[in-house]
Amino acid sequence: MSLIDIQDLINKNEPLASLPSTFYKLREVVTDPDCDFDDIAEIISVDPSLTLRLLKIVNSAFYGFRGEIETISHALAVVGTGQLMQLVLATTVVEQFKGIPKDLVDMNYFWRHSVACGLSARAIHQARGEHDGESIFVAGLLHDIGRLVMCLKVPDQLKVVLDFAGKSGDRWYKAEAKYFGFDHGGVGGALLRAWNLPKKLQEAVAHHHFPSSADNFPQEAAIVHLADRISHQIISDPDRNTEEHSYEKGAWDAVQLSEDSHLHQIIEQAEAQFEEVSQIFLQTA
Repeated sequence: MSLIDIQDLINKNEPLASLPSTFYKLREVVTDPDCDFDDIAEIISVDPSLTLRLLKIVNSAFYGFRGEIETISHALAVVGTGQLMQLVLATTVVEQFKGIPKDLVDMNYFWRHSVACGLSARAIHQARGEHDGESIFVAGLLHDIGRLVMCLKVPDQLKVVLDFAGKSGDRWYKAEAKYFGFDHGGVGGALLRAWNLPKKLQEAVAHHHFPSSADNFPQEAAIVHLADRISHQIISDPDRNTEEHSYEKGAWDAVQLSEDSHLHQIIEQAEAQFEEVSQIFLQTA
C-alpha cells in the first residue's frame, strides 16, 4: 500500500503546479468587461504555435468552417470568447506533459483516446439539445490526465500497479485505488483544482469512473463516464477488454438520453470529427 498523499503528486512538481502564464493572462483579460476581441487576439498572437493550433481547430471538422477563419479576432467573433478560451485550455494542457516513459503509456494512443472521449462528450452534450459544448469537450479530453501525473511522479510504483492489474484482471483505476488509496481520476481532479479551473471541470474528471458519487455535478461526470466508454468503440485498444464498454448503472438516465436511441448518433458524430481533430492535438503533444 502506498503512503503517497494525492497532493504530493501535484505540489511537488513545480512544472505542473500551474498552467503557462498566457492562459492566466487571457483569463484575466476575458473577465474584464472593457476588453475587446483585439485585446484577446493580441495576447494569443504572441504565441505563434498557439495561434496556429487554434485556427486549425476552428477550421476543422470540430466546427466545420473549413478554411473560412483566418484570424483569431474572426474566430472570436464566430465561435465566441468563452468557447475559444476552452480550446486555449485544451491545447495548453496537452503541451504540459512531455517525457512520459514509453513503457508506461503509449502517448499516441493516450491522446487519441482522450480526443475520442472529448468528442463523444461533446456529441452527448449536443444530443441533449445543448450548445457550446467546448467545456464538456475539455472535460473529456482531460479525463485521464491524472494518469500522466502518476507517470511523471511515481513511475516505478505505477509499474507495479499496472503489472498487478494485468495479472489480476482488475481495471486500472481499481488497481490504483487498492495500491495508492486513490485513482487517476482523483489525481486529475486535484491537478485541475491546483490550476484553479472550474469546479464543474474538476468534478467531471475526478468522478468519471463513479459519476453518481459526484456531489455537485453528477450529470457532467456521467457524460464523461459515458464518453470514456464510447471512445473505446471509436478507437480500439488491444490491451482492453469488453468490460470497458460497460456503463455505471443509471448513467444514461443521468444525462436524460437512451442508449438504444442515441448511441449510434453519438458515435457517428464523434467518428466524423475524430481523425482530423486528433491529428491537431497529436501535433501539439
